[in-house]
Amino acid sequence: MEIKRPLAYRVRPVTLDEIVGQTHIVGKNGVVRRMINNNKMFSLILYGPPGVGKTTIATVIANNFGINTYKFNASTDKKAQLREIVQVSINYGALVIIDEIHRMNKDIQDFLLPHVENGNIIMIGLTTNNPYHSVNPAVRSRTHVLKLKGISEEDIIKRLKQVNKDYKEELTSSLEENVYSYIAISSNSDIRTALNSLEILNMTYPNEKINLEMTKKVLFKPNLSLDKDEDNYFNILSAFQKSIRGSDVDASLHYLARLIAMEDLDSILRRMTVIAYEDIGLANPTVVTKMDACARACERVGFPEARIPLSMLVIDMALSPKSNSAVSAIDKALDDVNAGKTPKIPNQIINMANFEDKDKYLYPHDFNEALVYQQYLPNDLKNKIYFKGKETGKYERALKERNKRIKEVLKKK
Repeated sequence: MEIKRPLAYRVRPVTLDEIVGQTHIVGKNGVVRRMINNNKMFSLILYGPPGVGKTTIATVIANNFGINTYKFNASTDKKAQLREIVQVSINYGALVIIDEIHRMNKDIQDFLLPHVENGNIIMIGLTTNNPYHSVNPAVRSRTHVLKLKGISEEDIIKRLKQVNKDYKEELTSSLEENVYSYIAISSNSDIRTALNSLEILNMTYPNEKINLEMTKKVLFKPNLSLDKDEDNYFNILSAFQKSIRGSDVDASLHYLARLIAMEDLDSILRRMTVIAYEDIGLANPTVVTKMDACARACERVGFPEARIPLSMLVIDMALSPKSNSAVSAIDKALDDVNAGKTPKIPNQIINMANFEDKDKYLYPHDFNEALVYQQYLPNDLKNKIYFKGKETGKYERALKERNKRIKEVLKKK
């Protein structure tokens, strides 16, 4: 029996033009394409969900520069292996592709970073975690961070059809159009998963025309009902959230029923968690606690019984008072930060001695009502207001009144 490598491995792109999606990185004006065109190589961290092309992009970069390339897994490989790579790099240079870079321990970092600093080693780190939270700042500061996006349904379908065409002698089956859509949606933006699905369908039904029913029997994916208008899964999730946000309990239950029929409990619970925080929020924060209890119950009993706690909570959420003040507040703050508005923190709230400002930090608990006037926002933002409470729920009204009271007391002081 001939043993072949998986199709997803064999069809991995070898040039930038073959890469699906990620045009913001590998497209005409993308930083990776410009790096290659200008023959300038620098260390990178590529982060994004599984199967979106992190390893592929790193490999294509390596192929274009023709440099000695080594792979290192930060969670399993040892320092001794890295020491051998460094010995080679001193004379010839090296590119090290580090998988799971967020797991790199301090001992390995301390050994590697000077060699990255002096240019003996170019490092490309790969991670599914946000490096601004998970990667040591010493590592991150020596790299350029690039975020990869989930691959769109259209791009996955395009790639599946291209592979079918290129490997027609091996992939002897033909797929109905809705089968491509089914694979693309159920792969959850993971091109590797989509290609694996294409391969197993061809292995199961060689030389046959594959329809949706045949596909479901093999892939065992949730029952993603694609109707004749191809009303896709994500539109249903969106309609579900908008119906709850709009307080239409009947529409909310209708879209919940369509989601339940697809049996994708994880997606339902994720979306309901977002709704609890984004759309109901401070107007009725008890919904957040109820959401956690609902999730635990659903995971314990599974379908079909999970429909009961889901229905109970969706009714509660749809008829609850609504507020988006929390998400609006943090989005305004993020807008300022992303626009570069990050001025100097007032000295009195930094835990270190300084000679620029003689003001001391005033410990609020030493004062009546635990309130004392001192500046917390930077000078350039000292009058900025991010949070504006609404009147839609008793709890948020109380927070709004409390905020107003604090400002009045401090103004008098």
